[in-house]
Amino acid sequence: MSAPAENKMGVQPVGRLLFGMAVPMMVSMLFQALYNVVDSIFVARLGQDALNAVSLAFPLQNLMIGVGMGTAVGMNALLSRSLGEKRQDVVDRAANVGIFLSLCSAAAFAVLGICFSGAFFRALTENPQIISYGSAYTGICLGLSLGVFGQACFERMLQATGRTALSMVTQITGAVTNIILDPILIFGLFGMPRLEVAGAAVATVAGQILAALLALFFNIRRNPDVHLDIQEVRWHRRTVREIYRVGFPSILMMSVGSVMNFFLNRILISFTEAATAVFGAYFKLQSFVFMPVFGLNNAMIPIVSYNYGAGKPDRMKSAIKLAVVSAVCMMSAGLLVFQCAPEVLLGFFDPSDEMREIGYVALRLISLCFPLAGFGIMSGSVFQAIGNPFHTFIISVCRQLVILLPAAWLLSLTGRLELVWLAFIIAEGVSMLLSIVFLRRTLREADDNFRARGVAP
Repeated sequence: MSAPAENKMGVQPVGRLLFGMAVPMMVSMLFQALYNVVDSIFVARLGQDALNAVSLAFPLQNLMIGVGMGTAVGMNALLSRSLGEKRQDVVDRAANVGIFLSLCSAAAFAVLGICFSGAFFRALTENPQIISYGSAYTGICLGLSLGVFGQACFERMLQATGRTALSMVTQITGAVTNIILDPILIFGLFGMPRLEVAGAAVATVAGQILAALLALFFNIRRNPDVHLDIQEVRWHRRTVREIYRVGFPSILMMSVGSVMNFFLNRILISFTEAATAVFGAYFKLQSFVFMPVFGLNNAMIPIVSYNYGAGKPDRMKSAIKLAVVSAVCMMSAGLLVFQCAPEVLLGFFDPSDEMREIGYVALRLISLCFPLAGFGIMSGSVFQAIGNPFHTFIISVCRQLVILLPAAWLLSLTGRLELVWLAFIIAEGVSMLLSIVFLRRTLREADDNFRARGVAP
């Protein structure tokens, strides 16, 4: 079978195409943010220890999501680029090998979650209640990780071929399922057992599994650009290498984030457990700002990859410029909300007086880096989309390990917790400078590639 003569990513006006693909993703990402926050809002009603357990679990969850999304990003870029090049055999192989890699990853994280959750929490705290809550939560989330890996894989197939509305349906379905099940399983409503923090984990994996199954159905029945075949769900060395050439830096970048989060939590908990609860609440709240930008990012990657592969530099550059400007504007709006209403935002988590005192300052200071982060997110996506993902990894390592953690540790030596939050601003400023340098270099290399193919950049 052959692919359609021309996908919409190569012919629609760039503005209409970008936002037509981005809006469904942004809506679905907002639902993802909503259910992340709802999880913590309900869990916080059990007490600060429960909120701390979910917050401290973030590095392991983030690592799992990073592997799933990194693999899917690599598959997405290869699939979109191959569609632009009219290479249907490579498109289909990328999709089927992506499924194989997702299954292998889910098995590995199931072992990690079942065997090592307790040891992870004992390395962070001696509080037995936090260890008990956290071990149960991560054991379920990682042990039943097939849903999150399947969701990432199948939704990226829909996004890579421009079917973002279908991807939106799957993500909203999973999010709504989680939101409905959360209070029922956490508090034991309607005759269900009271599972407390473990109930939040069960609700999460149930939503992920349902979303993954729905996305698989849509790819089989509603996505003619990709042909799935169970016999082709297997190892293929060349395709695996190409997927991880783009995806592995994303995985490393998310892994770096997990390391940063782990050690920053250790710095914060040395002041007070309320500081780690505030940090966890911040991460849930900032997802309302970052998730729409990630939706825009997810829409831009296949458009840039497709037009790069199809030899259409004007369309590629127009999409990049529009996406960068839009992301910075969205992040600036988020900054305004965090500056004006930190008491409202933190109030969702039933905070103690100590959390309020710490949290208002933290939200206002950290949010100052939002516009810088918007530029960095979109720049990193450009690197991934046209084959220079290592730049993204370098920037991430510099921001989170080379700059942020040392700065946070040095500032903590002052004994003033409020100064630790300034490390975020310092790190984001340095990463923006690196992003500018690497973006200019990447676009020059893309121009050279177009010239080599006989296309005027």
